Amino acid sequence: MLKKLFTLSLMALTLMILSSTVRAQTIYFCEDVDRDGYAIHASDVFNISRDGGYLKVLVRLPYTLGCRSVSYEIYRNGDYDNTIYQDTERDWVWFYKEITFYKAGNFSIDVYDSYGTRLVTGYVKIQFY
Repeated sequence: MLKKLFTLSLMALTLMILSSTVRAQTIYFCEDVDRDGYAIHASDVFNISRDGGYLKVLVRLPYTLGCRSVSYEIYRNGDYDNTIYQDTERDWVWFYKEITFYKAGNFSIDVYDSYGTRLVTGYVKIQFY
């Protein structure tokens, strides 16, 4: 009887955990960002001209940022490409950066706070039209 009660309790706890809302950091690649911090025309594939093209990288957090700058470490096809820095405010819960791309490829972008903690990683494919 005790074993059955323990099993039922464990199952109930598991269901509660699975059904609770988990809020995590998110990254969006988009054409624009509205004034409330939501992505406009988000995608993970963008077409640019051979002269280059830009998109916005939006980061949304479930907490305040708590620092004065972030960095975007950019990797192209698995190789380091560039790091871009952005000044921020401690109370921000979302922020974005317009980034110009001149090469096609599969990009990963790691966003770090000024303490070196990775906030989020995102992946985007850039191709020429």
